[in-house]
Amino acid sequence: MPGTPKPTFKERLQALKYVPKLARMVWETHKGLSIAMGALRLVRGLVPIATLWVAKLIIDGVVEAQRTGGNWRAILPLVGLEIGIVVFGELLSRASMLVDGQLADLFTIRTSVRLMEHAATLDLAQFEDPAFYDHLDRARRQTSGRLSLLGSLWGIAESLVTLATLAAVLLAFSPWLMLLLVVTILPRFWSESHFAARQYSLMFSWTPRRRELDYLRFAGASDETAKEVQLFGLAPWLIDRFRRLSEKYYRENRALAVRRSLVGSALSLLSTAGYYVAYLVIIAQTVTGAITLGTLTFLAASFVRGRDLIQALLSAVSSIHEESLYLRDLFLFFEMKPTIADKSGAPPVPDPIRQGFQFEDVGFQYPGSERWAVRHLSFWLRPGERVALVGENGAGKTTLTKLLARLYDPTEGRILLDGVDLRDYDVESLRRAIGVIFQDFVRYDMRMAENIGVGEIEVARAYLDADRDDASVDGAPPSLTAGPPVPDVLAEAAEKSLASAVIARVPDGWHQMLGRRFHDGVELSGGEWQKVALARSYMREAQLIILDEPTAALDARAEAEVFQRFAALMSTRSAVIISHRFSTVRMADRILVLRNGELVEDGTHDELVAQGGLYAELFSLQAAGYR
Repeated sequence: MPGTPKPTFKERLQALKYVPKLARMVWETHKGLSIAMGALRLVRGLVPIATLWVAKLIIDGVVEAQRTGGNWRAILPLVGLEIGIVVFGELLSRASMLVDGQLADLFTIRTSVRLMEHAATLDLAQFEDPAFYDHLDRARRQTSGRLSLLGSLWGIAESLVTLATLAAVLLAFSPWLMLLLVVTILPRFWSESHFAARQYSLMFSWTPRRRELDYLRFAGASDETAKEVQLFGLAPWLIDRFRRLSEKYYRENRALAVRRSLVGSALSLLSTAGYYVAYLVIIAQTVTGAITLGTLTFLAASFVRGRDLIQALLSAVSSIHEESLYLRDLFLFFEMKPTIADKSGAPPVPDPIRQGFQFEDVGFQYPGSERWAVRHLSFWLRPGERVALVGENGAGKTTLTKLLARLYDPTEGRILLDGVDLRDYDVESLRRAIGVIFQDFVRYDMRMAENIGVGEIEVARAYLDADRDDASVDGAPPSLTAGPPVPDVLAEAAEKSLASAVIARVPDGWHQMLGRRFHDGVELSGGEWQKVALARSYMREAQLIILDEPTAALDARAEAEVFQRFAALMSTRSAVIISHRFSTVRMADRILVLRNGELVEDGTHDELVAQGGLYAELFSLQAAGYR
């Protein structure tokens, strides 16, 4: 955005500290390719001076043969040597490109994996922060292309080798030539450095808008939005919004690019003028006989190559400054730490749970919000007890379940499990002891077996990986008889949730690709997706099952059958159910009624109806709709 300050010199200098970290990451990616990358570039640095020197010998040999009438065949070995050097340099260049490409691919894979691994350790609260998403977006963009920074470093090393040999010759002939080179190049270096910082500042400030552009592009051309876009005629509005926003970015980027080009062109003229001053001096020396024609060619070419090298070196340094700023975004993301983490020596969750969960005056505020999502919550959830949460939208029901699963920690108060603060237990064991299906469950664009197996991935992973390996090369699912047999744990989970009927209906059964994103995918109805999601919760032998609106998309018959099975399955486990359907709520042992984040009623269905409070009011309103 206009007015966004560019990074200060100190900030750009500090960003260079991430370059050694990048080099270490590249080294750890593949040591052999890293060594080859450096060695090839250093050897390539000697090729230019060797080529120029042999060319000088050839020209001097030709002049001498003309003057004395000597045998021109004596020059052929030098020509052969030059051809050999050129061919060798070309082979080095091709080998370097191959190595760089292979290393870049491996580095992109490794960095992307590391980014995903680190993201998995961060808190849910961080993922719900727009500023975090801006940072994540910038980090994602750095998973590819950052190897160019290391390439620039090796390019500098290569150029320095070449420049050192050229400088030795130029200094031996006339030291002021080197001084003239440096003086004419420095202004352009300042220009490149200045505009590189401006470019980064523009990209940084536009991160939220770039994410908005990505979303508009998705909303305007996606199977998830196509129905409403067509029904409501949204395409012109979305397209116009995308066009206006993208054109605004184009105008700002163009203005910066034009200024950069104009200043760069003016300073290039200064560099060109410096070259021709030096060239005239060398010509004058040749005419007076101070140097040979071959030396003239060698010096002129060395001056041009030296000018280009110094310019490239200064541009590379400027580029490294710029790339370091982008690189900083990646490593700052890696430096982010979760607030929910294990304490040293944290014990696992008891199995079985004996006393249950106890909320002691628990309150929670979402980050950046002054409003209490829940407050003053105090109640017990005993082992084997089925508790229903009831309340109007925004009452805090889903927030309460997230606190139970320790996706958040309470802002005040504490939650105890068997008398021990939930924060003192091993986080992984806690989440393995709890099975959750949220109302906004994920609809994975994967195969049926994978959509169910993610509920207990470590149990299903061997089958899912083997079955995926058995798939045909073109990505189409194998036949129903191909691959390993479906494990009993998946089949039982599907049967319990009624997803088995969905599996029987789709053409490729367990191998069926769901969603429209990939080849031969099918879209399920809302109720069918919900049965698949329910099967995930049955995959794990969790001690506590949390179901957030588990039957919202099911018809009355399916709902009755699901909860009949659910009641039998939960006889030895605890359950928390969130539902707006009182036919579902009535099956609970206890009902907790929330209003504005506070617990206002607690009891059985009959007790709460008799009290005539909020629960009775909501029950009566819903019952009236069936009369």
